[in-house]
Amino acid sequence: MPKTRQPPATTDRRPATTGRRPIHAGGGIESHWHDRHQIVYAGRGVLSVTTDAGTWVTPGTRALWIPAGTHHQHRAYGETTLHTIGLTENPLNLTTPTALVVSPLLRELILAYTSEDTTRQEERERLRGVLLDQLRGSDQRPTYLPAARDARLAGVCELLRGDPADSRTLLEFGRVVGASERTLSRLCQRELGMTFPQWRTQLRLHAALIRLAEGETVTRVAHACGWASTSAFIDTFKRAFGHTPGARNA
Repeated sequence: MPKTRQPPATTDRRPATTGRRPIHAGGGIESHWHDRHQIVYAGRGVLSVTTDAGTWVTPGTRALWIPAGTHHQHRAYGETTLHTIGLTENPLNLTTPTALVVSPLLRELILAYTSEDTTRQEERERLRGVLLDQLRGSDQRPTYLPAARDARLAGVCELLRGDPADSRTLLEFGRVVGASERTLSRLCQRELGMTFPQWRTQLRLHAALIRLAEGETVTRVAHACGWASTSAFIDTFKRAFGHTPGARNA
């Protein structure tokens, strides 16, 4: 699991506000941190959140819990509507950034709570209570792509970031970066917390989310990201995110 680190003194601290804002495709928010916990959700588009430990990419079926003090930055893919909720409560007792499953009800609660139309204090308090209840029951699902620290493994990861469809084996990558297959496999478990095939699949899913948000077709995305067939891509995507890649969040 990624570790939350205390941000350096020079990092920009911002209030963990509640609200929504549009972010144009390719735009983002520079590195910052909050002194309160925050829920981040893309009501439209796809959002990536990066810390020094790795990157999360969140489609419409996922929200990201960001604990207070976590140094992070955002980037939008496709025209994105960012919804944020600042909280002093920690209903799931989470100490690291975590992707949460967003049910249809939780989605509507997030949209309503961050809407400018919800101004009456009594209404907001009621929504907040139901929102916290729904968060307590949310499943946690991996949309996290950890970053490697060892230069050899980081080199392999960088090659795959450049071409997610690269199908070379760990043995073949090892010849490029100067490490044995066994060494790289050990580093994957120690630094990434998963096997090399698991990490590559997660990378491909991240790349697929971004390409879909930018308007590419499902078939083109499947081949560009390394799946042998469109049907295999659709199956993997649905198991990971709970919906087919052709579905769009509003």
